[in-house]
Amino acid sequence: MADRKDPFRGFNFRLEMSGVTEAGFREVTGLDASTDVAEYREGKDQGNFPRKLTGLNKHANLTLKRGIDPDNKLWEWYKKVVSGKTDRQNGSIVLCDETGEEKVRWNFKQAWPTKMTIERLASVTAIGCRRR
Repeated sequence: MADRKDPFRGFNFRLEMSGVTEAGFREVTGLDASTDVAEYREGKDQGNFPRKLTGLNKHANLTLKRGIDPDNKLWEWYKKVVSGKTDRQNGSIVLCDETGEEKVRWNFKQAWPTKMTIERLASVTAIGCRRR
């Protein structure tokens, strides 16, 4: 196998912003969504059985763990939020196989970093967003 000069080798989750890979991570959580159930009953309905309607759609915050951000772009993005200038971005979490080929893509929109933790030269980033 040829030598790879990919700084994200071993980091199978890639964070893309504006189509450019910004960081690589070993673990991602929060790739889930749910829809509330709204129960509704009109006065003329017979029986004790309410109608079930779709309610609010909810998305968990993404948590990106054990990552590498070679250009510190995530840190700079977070510093904007801390200074009161929330910079919402659209992007994707991309799962790659061992050859670096894309296998699955999850898109998000209007995201901003909500927390940064630097642990043993690995970062944890939480991003608040809505999925597309």
